[in-house]
Amino acid sequence: MFLAMNRFRIARGHEETFIELWRNRESHLDQVPGFLRFHLLKGPETEEYTLFSSFSEWESEQAFEGWTRSEAFCTAHANAGNTPREIYLGPPELELFSAVI
Repeated sequence: MFLAMNRFRIARGHEETFIELWRNRESHLDQVPGFLRFHLLKGPETEEYTLFSSFSEWESEQAFEGWTRSEAFCTAHANAGNTPREIYLGPPELELFSAVI
């Protein structure tokens, strides 16, 4: 099993905008071999931001890497530049994990 997580620091007051962007997003993940599941997680809040994490689970690292090179990936990220930048406090932070137990 392989996990890919992106952490997002979302400016306070923009949480619902961020959630709606993900709720309405066409990820095309269901078309990708090796994809298992996805969650958008809401984490702790500070005075400045609320932490969110996108969590995707894959059968293997190779399946995830295949997704990043796929047409589905390009299509899913085609409108990323149209997102209102003021909701983000910095770029997303990618974290990758391999299951060991």
